Amino acid sequence: MTDAIWLRPERAATGRPAVHDRAEITAAATAVADRGGLDAVSMRNVAVELGTGAASLYRYVASRDDLLDLMIDAAAAECRFEPPSGDQVADLVAVGEVLHAAMMRHPWLPELAVTRPVLGPGAVAVLDHVLDVLADHPGDGAAKLEIYALLNAIVATFARSELAAADHPERAVAYLAHVAASGERPRITTLFDELAATAGTPGDRRKAALRSLLTGLLG
Repeated sequence: MTDAIWLRPERAATGRPAVHDRAEITAAATAVADRGGLDAVSMRNVAVELGTGAASLYRYVASRDDLLDLMIDAAAAECRFEPPSGDQVADLVAVGEVLHAAMMRHPWLPELAVTRPVLGPGAVAVLDHVLDVLADHPGDGAAKLEIYALLNAIVATFARSELAAADHPERAVAYLAHVAASGERPRITTLFDELAATAGTPGDRRKAALRSLLTGLLG
């Protein structure tokens, strides 16, 4: 198994002097993904973004997988949190909102947050903050890790749903509205009417859902 990239030297020990560094390469890969999605992230495209040749990148990263790991962790490193208030649910909702903002800035991130768990310096800082929030929680380390993982997964699910709805707002609810209007499924009609009557912002609904879920998780 290859060591995590953060456990390897910044660049190969042999070859020409360094021209770039990991931070530049990560920023270039992130810019490529922000514009074109994950499929656009390749050694060639990142090299073009940097104005260099693809072969030169291999002095800094071994593969596309390294690029993805660096991108995920750099997004985590963008996160800034307020000190814990002592209200664990409120503090974890705040963590969720910060993570959500990062995912909305980087639309490729929600998928990777669930399918490609990475613990580099940025993600470790996020985990450390969550453990600080949960310092007085009676659960053991495994329970706290589960809370962290579930919070991340829940936020990613919300972000993916919101991004999809933003891309196709009418299609997202068109058939549901049709069924509700038909009256053939009264529960759907009631649900649709209640949603229309209580429509808040997506942020309001997300935070309310997070509070409910976290209250159950924390026991």
